[in-house]
Amino acid sequence: MPARIKIGLSFVVVLVAAIAAWFQHALGHDRLQYVVAFLGCFMIFAMWLFPEVKREESAGGVRRESQQ
Repeated sequence: MPARIKIGLSFVVVLVAAIAAWFQHALGHDRLQYVVAFLGCFMIFAMWLFPEVKREESAGGVRRESQQ
């Protein structure tokens, strides 16, 4: 995934996690707001840390014929 897409997705995740944590705080769920904030941070960390899955031509054990 290109870095510019990761940056945009990271921004969206931060925004949604911040709104959800604030909403949980407004409802009085103090512990749950920290869980939401942690999960938002963890999702961003995992997206940047782990590489994207690359498929080989022999995915599923079946060799695909190359079209010329």
